[in-house]
Amino acid sequence: MPIALYALAIGGFGIGLTEFVIAGLLPEVAADFHVTEAVAGGLISGYALAVAVGAIALTAALTRVDRRTALLALMILFIAGNVLSALAPDYGLMLLGRILAALCHGAFFGIGSVVATDLVPAEKKAAAISVMFTGLTVANVLGVPLGTFLGQAAGWRSTFWAIAAVGVLAFAGIAALTPATPAAADASPLREFRVFASVQVWLSILVTILGFGGMFGAFSYLAYTLTGVSGFPAAAVPWLLIVFGAGLFAGNILGGRAADRNLPRTLTVLLAALTVVLALFALTAGNRFAAVAGLLLMGGFGFGTVPGLQMRILGHAQQAPTLASGANIAAFNVGNAFGAYLGGLTISAGLGYRSPLWAGAAVTLAALLVYVLATRLPAGEHARPDLATTTP
Repeated sequence: MPIALYALAIGGFGIGLTEFVIAGLLPEVAADFHVTEAVAGGLISGYALAVAVGAIALTAALTRVDRRTALLALMILFIAGNVLSALAPDYGLMLLGRILAALCHGAFFGIGSVVATDLVPAEKKAAAISVMFTGLTVANVLGVPLGTFLGQAAGWRSTFWAIAAVGVLAFAGIAALTPATPAAADASPLREFRVFASVQVWLSILVTILGFGGMFGAFSYLAYTLTGVSGFPAAAVPWLLIVFGAGLFAGNILGGRAADRNLPRTLTVLLAALTVVLALFALTAGNRFAAVAGLLLMGGFGFGTVPGLQMRILGHAQQAPTLASGANIAAFNVGNAFGAYLGGLTISAGLGYRSPLWAGAAVTLAALLVYVLATRLPAGEHARPDLATTTP
């Protein structure tokens, strides 16, 4: 794989840290700013909303810009947001720093996905996307625990200084290793938005929302499931989440390779397997060994879909791949919010701590049905046959 992909992965690692490490530092941040933990939670929800906005707005705004230049500009925004977070004297400026960093998230992965596929031949495009997303999975497996430890040992601000340093490293790597890719002469935001006239693009977005939402809805309440149903002590939860992160890492790599061999079959199998895993996890969550296996498989099959989902929307948006890619990143975050909301509803309804797993299985099954329907419809005039094959 081209070394430039690893520069993109470093950027993905920093972005993953920014998104997830705050959860482990909320008590310290809340105490420092004298706000409740519920108010401090706005640093998470505000980030998620800004990701969705930035994925569309910034990607569209950068359509006329060389993609390497666009990625470098986004990393500058990322660094600035984390420096502001590290220096913030009050909650308001901390939230602003989080929003600035989040705005680059969706656009970076959206533009980066297109750059990654341009660096390799057709038979390795999904694998190239998976390499870039490896940074995000490593952030979950190793970065978040280490970042939390650093914040607890040296103060939460030290973690954001460290993330800003990762951003500087990614900036240098992208500047040195990523080739320039001039924008198309007729590129324009209006032309890019025409991609949303494609039924297949909307179906791809819907499959992403449902497929990832099903997994994330279950993930959002795993701490309650593992302690309230499986019987693990609370102190074991962080270590168990590393098992989930290991599944993310393996699924991302293997899912990318499989998608390159046969994209439709890979997505069909992964969505079906994820549905079954979530249902079996719900049935067997009372057994500790089964719960650990469920964590690993849920992460593996869930994140295994990511390279293929990105490839699918790129394949159906040849006339505007950058904005379509960014829109799909936004769809992942919409799925996160939808899944977490639905899982919360099931618990509030008194259905117990297994219920987010059942809800996740139902939502993922809906994703599978939508995907099968999409494969039966015409690919559309702007589809690339090598990326958007529609028969399983």
